Amino acid sequence: MSSAPASVQAPPTAADATALCCGEVSNPGKLLDRVIDSMHVDDRWQPHVHIEWATGLQDQPSGSSGPDRATHCSSFTAALGLKLDVYMLRPPEHSQQLLASAQGEWFRSPGGVQAGWTSVPTAAEAQTLSNAGKLVVVVYESPEPRRPGHVAIVRPFPKTNADLAENGVQTAQAGAKNFSSGVARVSFAKHEGAWPNGVRYYVHTIDWQKLIAKWSDQAKKN
Repeated sequence: MSSAPASVQAPPTAADATALCCGEVSNPGKLLDRVIDSMHVDDRWQPHVHIEWATGLQDQPSGSSGPDRATHCSSFTAALGLKLDVYMLRPPEHSQQLLASAQGEWFRSPGGVQAGWTSVPTAAEAQTLSNAGKLVVVVYESPEPRRPGHVAIVRPFPKTNADLAENGVQTAQAGAKNFSSGVARVSFAKHEGAWPNGVRYYVHTIDWQKLIAKWSDQAKKN
């Protein structure tokens, strides 16, 4: 009796759809969750006001004129990197204006690679790495030099195959709408050409042992 060709696969089942795509959230992933929550992005890095990039707190009066008052996705991601002792392109090396696209270019540049950033080929791998407690970003570089791109954090989450296929990775972002837990489909909806094929993923290892020791020392001093 002849067997079916190797390329023929059984159709996905309901069990396949509800299975986790990217593993359980590890202990480092749970710690990353808590750090993301500690940033209070739902209340800080608000759009249409001038903010201090590292804290997300408004630092100029509402209604005042000048640059850096649109949205603050790239400042939020850079601030989380600062909290985790992970460098990415940020002020003062680059202004807050059009920073997201500049970060996207930087992640894949020799400077970004030298700083420890690595490209991630798929959404499933990006979510898996985040669940393992690594810092993962998802970024869209605008093809138009004067139009902003967008960047978000990939948040640890026990995501199913069906959810990943429909909504993409779990995200935390500042933008036109800030949220600490959402999905990539929503994060990039306002950027034509971004979702789903225009985004890219990058990862950096977090030295949790060093961070925990640092935070412990700071707590003792306080």
